[in-house]
Amino acid sequence: MNRLAEIDLSRRLPKKEAAERLDAALYRLLRLRLMLGGQIGDKRIGPPLCVVFEGWDASGKGGAIKRLVRPLDPRHVRVAQFAAPTPDEARHHFLWRFWKVLPGWGGMAVLDRSWYGRVLVERVEGFATEEQWRRAYGEIVEFERTLAAEGMIIVKFWMHVSEEEQLRRFQSRAGDPLRAWKLTAEDWRNRDRRAEYEIAVEEMLERTGHEAGPWHVVAADDKRLARVTVVETVCAAVEAELAARGYDLSDPAPGGSDED
Repeated sequence: MNRLAEIDLSRRLPKKEAAERLDAALYRLLRLRLMLGGQIGDKRIGPPLCVVFEGWDASGKGGAIKRLVRPLDPRHVRVAQFAAPTPDEARHHFLWRFWKVLPGWGGMAVLDRSWYGRVLVERVEGFATEEQWRRAYGEIVEFERTLAAEGMIIVKFWMHVSEEEQLRRFQSRAGDPLRAWKLTAEDWRNRDRRAEYEIAVEEMLERTGHEAGPWHVVAADDKRLARVTVVETVCAAVEAELAARGYDLSDPAPGGSDED
């Protein structure tokens, strides 16, 4: 297990190329989202799409999510953020609280953190027993396979940044009155335990990647590259599923946009 070390975090995307690729990918995504919803193309409701974001603190999850949903009508996508479970949520099985935000057919949801908290923060910080977090790997895989068997497209991202870049972003936030709220004592504490988290992340990637829900580890030291990678990866996953279902993906007006 050494998948994180294999990621080239030195890669950079020139500003002009990044802008061109992002615009093209967002146009593709807009068309695909409308096809999933049955608004254009074959006019049939498509499979649900769930995009899951995990990653280091300050790894750019928020910025990537903003770009991903930017061209979409707010009525056509749900963004849900998850922190520690409430006392009531903690009374239930750890997967229970996620069901209500999952998309149905024709729908799309983007999750800012997810059920993987059980094998990450809950494991490292001791909020789950060893028996609970060890059992969770199999529970999560079966959960995702069940969703996929019902047709869901699942795209999972781990946003990966170096320790040096993470520290730079922490310091930048700390010095900005309008962004300092994003940085908490917990973020600093998690950074101090990065070695423990890396072990947990590697095991998560190894044990919960499967044919219906593979992990995409995104090199995120360069924000432009990370955002383009995220949108292009989501588009590719949706196009592959729709093509397998016999959808006509040809664009009648290539290069255009009906966003407005």
